Amino acid sequence: MTDRPDPLKVLAVCGLGMGTSLILRMTTETVFQRLGIPAEVENTDISAARSTQADVIVGQGMHTSELEGTAPVTVTIEDFIDDAALESRLRPALEEQGWL
Repeated sequence: MTDRPDPLKVLAVCGLGMGTSLILRMTTETVFQRLGIPAEVENTDISAARSTQADVIVGQGMHTSELEGTAPVTVTIEDFIDDAALESRLRPALEEQGWL
């Protein structure tokens, strides 16, 4: 396992950084707790996400495509409350980084 930042800085991103990203933040926190990885999850809008240092970015494809390459791990989700789907996308990305 490579050196993983502790805690991971994670951004839950949506267009305005309000309701949807808050729901996504809670789902993301659940997944990281389940994986046993300390994570500081913050919900934000796409504009602020562009200028924020993060280890992981989670959001809809329309937003994550604009943020590709700004964080070591970028995960696209379809359903903001489906924690199993988020985990199935997040787990391989974290493994690829050597963080899981």
